[in-house]
Amino acid sequence: MNASASGFVGGLLIGLAATLLLWSIGRIAGISGIVNGITGAARGDRAWRVAFLGGMMIVGALLLPFVQTPPPRFQTGTTPLLLAAGFLVGFGTRMGNGCTSGHGVCGLGRFSKRALAAVLTFMATGMATVFVIRLVVAPTP
Repeated sequence: MNASASGFVGGLLIGLAATLLLWSIGRIAGISGIVNGITGAARGDRAWRVAFLGGMMIVGALLLPFVQTPPPRFQTGTTPLLLAAGFLVGFGTRMGNGCTSGHGVCGLGRFSKRALAAVLTFMATGMATVFVIRLVVAPTP
């Protein structure tokens, strides 16, 4: 399967999983909320969260043999820089009441104005970051 086809199939599977979760038990498939709820949720609310996350990992492992060229593994920054970036992503996720999957896939699909504001903020921040890093901090000749 080529890269564009696998992206299309992946997008369909994400949309299908989000839709099935919403239709079946009325829950939003925002990964940060699901992960956060494992430790903070009521006892009866943990099982579906663990099953959802486990299913993501199992399906990923099952589909790996069908990937022609797995993505390369490389580290583009120092460990302290990557730790700081991870902290900032986690902080932003909490501050924004959700992650890109929750707002972008599920929120926009439900026509949420809050999700639209969050996605526009994610995109603008990402574009500004790329601009600053590529053109100001480390311009290429």
